[in-house]
Amino acid sequence: MTRYSIFSLVRNGFGGHRDWPEAWRSPDPKPEYDVVIIGGGGHGLATAYYLAKEHGVANVAVVEKDWLGGGNTGRNTTIVRSNYMIASNAHLYEKSMKLWEGLSQDLNYNVMFSQRGVLNLAHSDPQLDAFARRGNSMRLNGIDAELLDRDQVEAMVPLLDCSDDARYPVMGGLLQRRGGTARHDAVAWGYARGADSRGVDIIQQCEVTGIRRDGGRVTGVETSRGFIGAKKIGIAVAGHTGHVAAMAGLRLPIESHVLQAMVSEPVKPVLDTVVTSGAAHCYISQTDKGDLVFGGDLDGWNTYAQRGNFPIIEHVTAAVLTLFPAFSRLRLMRAWGGVVDMTMDGSPIIAKLPVEGLFLNGGWCYGGFKATPGSGWVFAHTIAQNRPHDLNAAFTLERFGQGRTIDEKGAGPVPGAH
Repeated sequence: MTRYSIFSLVRNGFGGHRDWPEAWRSPDPKPEYDVVIIGGGGHGLATAYYLAKEHGVANVAVVEKDWLGGGNTGRNTTIVRSNYMIASNAHLYEKSMKLWEGLSQDLNYNVMFSQRGVLNLAHSDPQLDAFARRGNSMRLNGIDAELLDRDQVEAMVPLLDCSDDARYPVMGGLLQRRGGTARHDAVAWGYARGADSRGVDIIQQCEVTGIRRDGGRVTGVETSRGFIGAKKIGIAVAGHTGHVAAMAGLRLPIESHVLQAMVSEPVKPVLDTVVTSGAAHCYISQTDKGDLVFGGDLDGWNTYAQRGNFPIIEHVTAAVLTLFPAFSRLRLMRAWGGVVDMTMDGSPIIAKLPVEGLFLNGGWCYGGFKATPGSGWVFAHTIAQNRPHDLNAAFTLERFGQGRTIDEKGAGPVPGAH
């Protein structure tokens, strides 16, 4: 730490932290941009950053109706992994994993990426056989994978109930050691600062209310701060994808649901890896400050509300306590919901849309946080080059009408989880 930064910390500490310099600018919108990205979460900010860095397209605006990272980027369970079996998924998420591994250095901002490992529990012999197939497929695609037996799982996670009379008997597990967690708000802030430093305008409190078209192509967006012209528009708005696409006259094959997560009171370190269970429909990890973060399956109806219901909280909590009886002593501190857009095959859409100049990055289902760097990287390529990269060529909108779905069931405790 430099002498200047030490003095700055002390001065701002005594001053009530009121005089910190802004990490990025807050400009007024220009009349027109080469690209407007709708959505100031991780995917939108990463797209803007890579447009400027990789393609030299810096005349870009990211417009966000609230504050940066206030949507699903700040409402997920921060799990990062690339343990997929289908090749198109495996290559995209592994690209993302490699970007995660150098992201703090690339952004010059600590995103707190912790490769503590992701362990998928097997509760039956057939499930262990399925994990062996997935692990072999991962390794053939250049992704690390280890198949563990019950003794190895028990040694790795001592508090897990691995007894013979467990409700969910542990037969083994599939471990990706390079997986782990990252700090979600730091990811948004790091990409925002990086994009801003390359000339991108980040415009908060600017809600898109319409997409203007001239015949078959887009010309800009109507916003709460006036019309902003754009040669190209990228949509990256998580659970509100269908709502925003409808502004351009498109109806997409997606549904929006709420997905809940919960957190316990903080305790000393007791769980140093991410544990998931498909049979129990839950996943759990411990944060750096000691909270246990866990979640499970969807609430059962379509909604745009960022709130859930008690039956899901009860179900997930019961599943966690079945796997980890010792956690029954802890208090549940809070729960929250994030709106997720679900495609029919559980895989995203990263593609050009049938309207010229309009592009979509959405349909991430149970959570696209793990894909944030790779998603932004390929979406930036798609927008800049007007064609997909090889890594996202399969993730088209047209695949649903052509029978080319990317149906990766069982990739987590629920299809596509985390």
